[in-house]
Amino acid sequence: MQTISEELKKHLLDSIRAIPDCPKPGIIFRDITTLINNAPLLLELIDSLKKYYACMNLDFVAGIEARGFIFGAMLSYALGVGFVPIRKKGKLPFKTMSEKYSLEYGFDEIEMHIDAFRGKQNARVLLVDDLIATGGTAQAAFNLIESLGGKCVEACFILNLPDLKGAKNLSEFVKVSTILDIGN
Repeated sequence: MQTISEELKKHLLDSIRAIPDCPKPGIIFRDITTLINNAPLLLELIDSLKKYYACMNLDFVAGIEARGFIFGAMLSYALGVGFVPIRKKGKLPFKTMSEKYSLEYGFDEIEMHIDAFRGKQNARVLLVDDLIATGGTAQAAFNLIESLGGKCVEACFILNLPDLKGAKNLSEFVKVSTILDIGN
């Protein structure tokens, strides 16, 4: 992503806390709370993303629960477009469409409101989340966007764990932009 300088990438990486053995031994949890509570750095990130996405004529930004809501909602505001939440099953109050996806230990399911794009045909949608690992949730979110008549023009992730190949697998369906690649 050209609008993100190497200096900003370094500051972003330095601001994200790594917590070993969380939620289980061998896993390093990437804690973004130390990024989002740093207002100047967070604003610089959102401003850089705004510059990159401003020319794409987006109609909506869709964010995946829960951390994707933070970046997605801020970016939708900055771009002056609607925000669409993609939530875990049973959390949205109106009629929904759902998509199941595989986890290491079973399955999970996410949902979107059936009227998420307010009837706009071929709505141009940016998918946003904080991290892509194996890509199961992101693929399910992409499928939902497309099933509801949207056109997912790009998927953006702050962190990418390239060893788990989620960004690579998702890129078969949509352009994927990541800001930081980190070993898992």
